[in-house]
Amino acid sequence: MTPKNKLNLILPPGSIDAPPSTPSAPLSAHSEKGKLSLEALQERLEELGMDDAQRKRMEFFLCQKEKIGGELSDDDFEKLGELGAGNGGVVMKVRHKSSGLIMARKLIHLEVKPAIKKQIIRELKVLHECNFAHIVGFYGAFYSDGEISICMEYMDGGSLDLILKKAGRIPEAMLGTVTCAVLKGLSYLREKHAIIHRDVKPSNILVNSGGEIKICDFGVSGQLIDSMANSFVGTRSYMSPERLQGTHYSVQSDIWSLGLSLVEMAIGMYPIPPPDEQTLAAIFNPPAENVETNNNANGPRAMAIFELLDYIVNEPPPKLPPNVFSKEFENFVDLCLRKNPTERADLKTLMNHEWIRRAEAQPADIAGWVCRTMGLTPTTPTRIVSNES
Repeated sequence: MTPKNKLNLILPPGSIDAPPSTPSAPLSAHSEKGKLSLEALQERLEELGMDDAQRKRMEFFLCQKEKIGGELSDDDFEKLGELGAGNGGVVMKVRHKSSGLIMARKLIHLEVKPAIKKQIIRELKVLHECNFAHIVGFYGAFYSDGEISICMEYMDGGSLDLILKKAGRIPEAMLGTVTCAVLKGLSYLREKHAIIHRDVKPSNILVNSGGEIKICDFGVSGQLIDSMANSFVGTRSYMSPERLQGTHYSVQSDIWSLGLSLVEMAIGMYPIPPPDEQTLAAIFNPPAENVETNNNANGPRAMAIFELLDYIVNEPPPKLPPNVFSKEFENFVDLCLRKNPTERADLKTLMNHEWIRRAEAQPADIAGWVCRTMGLTPTTPTRIVSNES
């Protein structure tokens, strides 16, 4: 029986029809080349606007990556534990046996024909070229036992959705620094690779004990996106109104998702439907003895998925509660959460916003905050160094 859906809202799997405006050239142009030489990748770092420390970290990552050599396979890894699971699959912490590198391995179960599997692996190879300070590093992808494995840089702080659960809320100063990184990452994907992320949300923003902030799980493989079309199961959505209605969408849809994510992380709960005054009072003016637990009390009622999507399309967009955050932050979120994508701020406008300029001028201590919140020991922001280094 088909769910009641008066508005013909589309329920994409992680959001999944490639927009007509997404150029396919970067995939077809690069997918046959495999990974570039270390020298060529290092040359590119000079033109990406990274500072000296970021370039050194990236060069270190590329040198470590060179130790892997050849194609990856299931036998190359030792399992160390599970990092998380979501709509797309499970993420494992693994050790690459020959190099000793610690990685995050995402396993995605797919029932597709062999030719499709090969195309997905080929398309994912463009990730070898996505080398930037705010993009999670990519080691390789392969198919084994009915699953696509995507091997990525391990970020020991985890994703912001997990940190949010532990912290209750994420302070505005931290969110400013996080947003700077996310905007730079989205701009890099768009300008250098003509890629729209398509799945911006707290679980796809990762941090580590060195204070690095990186985005992951962006829509680089159209075939993987299509193949996962039947796997979407969820009760919350970060998708923009235009995507839910099945109309043309662009990078502006990522801006909506970023704005929605910021409201969630700032107040400590998914903001659709918006919390009432009593709930907000419990969050921001809790009795002293309930400071740790107030965020989970008296939240908005759960919505059925099509009711939620209907709300996103037809009701006013979320806002930050008044008189809690800075006016600049409130304005930034308002510019992101315009229902009409033509009225939404673009990446360039947001990069020059006063809230972002202030965050860049006075960056928050992400490393210290992440380590305190997650019980980690502060480290220098580099990958695992082998005994020879």
